[in-house]
Amino acid sequence: MTKKRILSGMRPTGPLHLGNLHGALANWKNMQDDYDCFFFIADWHALTSDYEMTGPLQGYALDIFMDWLSVGLSPDKCTLFVQSNIKEHAELFLLLSMITPLPWLERNPTYKEQIAQLKNKDLSTFGFLGYPVLQAADIIMYKANGVPVGIDQAPHVELTREIARRFNHFYGDIFPMPETILTETSKILGIDRRKMSKSYNNAIFLSASPEEIRNKVGQMITDPQRARRTDPGNPDICNVFSFHRLYSDQQTVQSIYQECRKAQIGCVECKQMMAENLIMVLEPVREKRAYYEAHPDTVRAVIEDGDQKARVVARETMEQVREAVKI
Repeated sequence: MTKKRILSGMRPTGPLHLGNLHGALANWKNMQDDYDCFFFIADWHALTSDYEMTGPLQGYALDIFMDWLSVGLSPDKCTLFVQSNIKEHAELFLLLSMITPLPWLERNPTYKEQIAQLKNKDLSTFGFLGYPVLQAADIIMYKANGVPVGIDQAPHVELTREIARRFNHFYGDIFPMPETILTETSKILGIDRRKMSKSYNNAIFLSASPEEIRNKVGQMITDPQRARRTDPGNPDICNVFSFHRLYSDQQTVQSIYQECRKAQIGCVECKQMMAENLIMVLEPVREKRAYYEAHPDTVRAVIEDGDQKARVVARETMEQVREAVKI
């Protein structure tokens, strides 16, 4: 039985953190046995908002590959590649941009949200407005059957379907309609209770040392209404407890839940327990990453091999596209 193909990517913005692990990577790892997986570094996408800071991109891409391999993505099961190394993406993006109506891009909810959030950046560029077209090219280039996303990203996949449908209407049935694969993600916040993000400096990185983890966890905001050790706490609104649910055993979770409500355990002790459990869970990832850091040529070989596999598929698709478009 032929496996269905899925595709997803990550922008190279630096080493990955726990939010990336629970938001995407854990799902990718689980999918690689059941699907024909294409996962890529979306470095051209990074330029849509960070076009002035291109220097670190190559180093960031290598960092992310190390994290991918350390978490358990296997180049024997997945095609792992770098977007900009497959030039066919740019050609398909150009052709799709010729047929994509401007109002489709202007009504993209993420477009308006990011312009409001990133007021310190000049996002009045064609590249930023048109990035959903590049995203569509990424997906349909490999004729992906599905795209694993969270619920907030579902409109992007629907826009890809609209663009693919319009192309097929003009030139013939070249592209299948990719389905949205909604993935369950564990909600995990940064140490300050905001969304975990490198830009907020509130992230715990997969590559963090035990001491770095202890320091980060020590800064975590707990129940804001618990001012003293003798005050009963509410684990349901405590960020540290949400981490316990992910990284501590069930007996520990139940014990902390009861003891916190009775002021039988303090926040410092609770954080220390959670930090040690997190360190233990991440130890295998940290050990693998140390190996790849010492053997960067091994990682580069994985990238080169993945690029070659992706390139074969992309070239075949573009031959069909050129024939259909008659250009």
